[in-house]
Amino acid sequence: MAGVFQAATGDGPPSALPERERTAEVRVAFEGLLQIRRVTNTTVPDPAGAPAAWELNQMVRAVALALEASGFQASALDASGARTATGYRVRPFDRARTVCVDWLGPPGSGAPQEEESRLTECAAALGRLGWEALLYRGPRRRRFLEVEPARSSASGA
Repeated sequence: MAGVFQAATGDGPPSALPERERTAEVRVAFEGLLQIRRVTNTTVPDPAGAPAAWELNQMVRAVALALEASGFQASALDASGARTATGYRVRPFDRARTVCVDWLGPPGSGAPQEEESRLTECAAALGRLGWEALLYRGPRRRRFLEVEPARSSASGA
């Protein structure tokens, strides 16, 4: 076993694995997450559709896995910290049980022009998985998502 699976948050290097292998890794990790939901979310009508307690304790990782499993590409950084790929970035937010999702890319990538539509797609995917994602406009008029457990699932965790 080469190492422990890490969901792509968009603030690290791109995966060194071939795309097919990375897709398989993400699929297995996400299926495991759904199984955790089914086993632990016994008080909600749709256990697989609500974040589990584990996810609420590691929201950056959980939201990043949900996005990657939904087919979105993560942004990436090179060794110097320069952005090398366009995609989502999941980061902690300044409020408990909330994370932020940005759409970023290298200079000239067009990321600012596509961020509203791509973040809207991310919000829809996260909504199907029990997350509430609201689109906001922040500093320099850049859009971002605030993501937290959906109200109906927050009481079950």
